[in-house]
Amino acid sequence: MKFIPIVLLFILTACGASFNDDMMKDVHTTKKVYEKGVATWYGPGFDGRTTSSGQIYDMYKFTAAHRTLPLGSLIRVTNVNNNRSVIVLVNDRGPVNKKLILDLSKISASNLDIIRKGSGRVEIELLASSANPLEKIFNTYKNIASY
Repeated sequence: MKFIPIVLLFILTACGASFNDDMMKDVHTTKKVYEKGVATWYGPGFDGRTTSSGQIYDMYKFTAAHRTLPLGSLIRVTNVNNNRSVIVLVNDRGPVNKKLILDLSKISASNLDIIRKGSGRVEIELLASSANPLEKIFNTYKNIASY
């Protein structure tokens, strides 16, 4: 009789793997949208420059600039017109234009098919947020500058 719970646990664990795989297929339909708006992209004029996070901007890496999300955050950006999406790292501040919510690297914008048009309507999902020490330094200096 003591053997039955162990066998049952083993069976449930084995079934759990396929159950989780099935659940993962529906993840995109249960997303939590953090923000909606218009995104643009930045490329050649900024390539090789230092970003707000201290990283060097590379227009062929999946990165983005956002005004308020912590530097180091991972976000999924979805083009609402064609349902294409990419996962990018927030490593810079922007966009300067208040009507826009995000500046994407060239490769990210290309995968979303917004290069030709220059901008596109997107949804942002926050996947992971980082307690980036650079963010604390940035906010400290920003607060000092406002005195």
